Amino acid sequence: MNNRVEICGLDTSTLPKLKHEEMMDLIVKAQNGDEVAREQFIMANLRLVLSVTQRFAQKKQSADDIFQVGCIGLIKAMENFNVSYNLRFSTYAVPMIIGEIRRFLRDCSPLRVSRSVRDTAYHALQARQKIEYETGDSATLEDIAAALNLPLSDVVYALDGISDPISLFEPIYHDGDDTVLVMDQIESGADENALSRIDIDDAVSALGERERKILMMRFYEGKTQMEVSKEIGISQAQVSRLEKTAIKTIHNKVV
Repeated sequence: MNNRVEICGLDTSTLPKLKHEEMMDLIVKAQNGDEVAREQFIMANLRLVLSVTQRFAQKKQSADDIFQVGCIGLIKAMENFNVSYNLRFSTYAVPMIIGEIRRFLRDCSPLRVSRSVRDTAYHALQARQKIEYETGDSATLEDIAAALNLPLSDVVYALDGISDPISLFEPIYHDGDDTVLVMDQIESGADENALSRIDIDDAVSALGERERKILMMRFYEGKTQMEVSKEIGISQAQVSRLEKTAIKTIHNKVV
């Protein structure tokens, strides 16, 4: 009972366990149209789908929906697997299942991407899986672009377009009471333009030397907090805290 998991009304403790030779025999029969073998093979590999599904446990979509989409990836892997290769089915199937789930999550994303970009990205992911399956090595973007006969920039743009968006206010590092956000890692060109439009000489002069240096490096030299921390010799969290305090001081004096 300790290994019992229920998902989509399915009790995983009742699922069959097959040896590699039995799996290969079933997959050949299934690919040749044997519906009984097809069902047996799918049932025997639902644990594999469940293990992949658990990687996406933090997503907003329900686990049942993700599990069912993963089953579609399992079926596609079964239909396309080549038994002549000396390869375990799970090695081939896991990337297929992950890819199917990621496509589902992208389609549910609030960030809308054009159909042409999504199609290019889908073909790029398929090409990556095929290259890695056939060569056993990681596929580079150049390899994918060559396989699709597309410019490298199109492939990069498409894959970037389907990446999951993150909030600028998402924390990436904690140091006690200090938190470094995603926005703190971005060069501050927009802030530089805003600060240059107002007279802040008097407010800046009231700051300490280190605070003035941090603001100069951040907003006039366009350096990230990590670059500033390395040059000054303090932690990035300290840079973040001093920067925020200095900006608040300037704001209070100017406004």
